[in-house]
Amino acid sequence: MKLARVYPIVDSAAWVKRLVPLGVRLVQLRIKEQPQERVRGEIREARACCAAAAMQLIVNDHWQLALEAGCDFVHLGQGDLDGADVTALRRAGVRLGVSTHDEGELSRALALQPDYVALGPIYPTLLKAMPWPPQGLERITQWKRRIGAIPLVAVGGLTLERLPGVFAAGADVAAVVTDIVRHLNPEARVREWLSAARAA
Repeated sequence: MKLARVYPIVDSAAWVKRLVPLGVRLVQLRIKEQPQERVRGEIREARACCAAAAMQLIVNDHWQLALEAGCDFVHLGQGDLDGADVTALRRAGVRLGVSTHDEGELSRALALQPDYVALGPIYPTLLKAMPWPPQGLERITQWKRRIGAIPLVAVGGLTLERLPGVFAAGADVAAVVTDIVRHLNPEARVREWLSAARAA
């Protein structure tokens, strides 16, 4: 399965709508600490927006709501795997991405035959306090060697300047958060990311 080389991670359907005219083909919706009904509405709105624009949507964590809305992908952290019905997701044709941070988590992820594996944080990140140290480029190369043809998504502290090194180390995809959503001109920044991905 081939994924877009770069995808933004955003926290609302409004953000998804902003990305549509820019040519984004894949986006992750990551909503934290919100009431379930609000999350359900955001997912449905983002799903409808993506369907109309031929854009794929990854829903972070909320696998039941993603399943209910008929989304393309679910992304699960290690803690979220404990309560997730992966069989139900597979039966519905929902693709699965899994976060990994160490060898044990990678082994657990690979046992699920995921559609992609995410590794992070590659660099220090401003988004949240991480219990793991930055993974670095060498870990990307190690992970890619382990997972073979499964797409490897690098995430955490990525910038345009760091993107060539991330791809050269073996990542197939770069997921970006703060370098877009906290930029003074997010739309222009997205275009720069897409252009850099094409050049790579």
